[in-house]
Amino acid sequence: MTHLRKATAAAGALLAVAALLAAGPAQAAPAGTRGDDYLYLTVTQGENLSGEARGTVLLCDPPQGYSHAAETCAELAATGGDIGRLTPAKDAMCPMVYAPVTAQASGQWNGRPIEYRETFPNSCQMAARTGPVFALDD
Repeated sequence: MTHLRKATAAAGALLAVAALLAAGPAQAAPAGTRGDDYLYLTVTQGENLSGEARGTVLLCDPPQGYSHAAETCAELAATGGDIGRLTPAKDAMCPMVYAPVTAQASGQWNGRPIEYRETFPNSCQMAARTGPVFALDD
């Protein structure tokens, strides 16, 4: 329960920071992008969200939040922000080890709300399915 409370508090704090960053000085955005797009991304060890969690806020104008932000923003732009439509890696070879991880994303993309949650058998399969999106820095 303590981890969940800490993760919830961290999520609130990160969303507040994202709101402050998005509310900075007005600047013209390049065509086809929106400065108010953000996703709060988390990866939790286990199925029931009680394990160790890592998270970050992804902003895409300009890409920031973690080292794979630019690649993630490009992939999400290609799918309209739909994580479920990302193209899985074709040549990934993952071990058949059951060590579940749960990936979550919440926020908005192109003005519409985004909610995504999926539990994968292990982190290799998560990476093969979602590419750089949940490749959060340690």
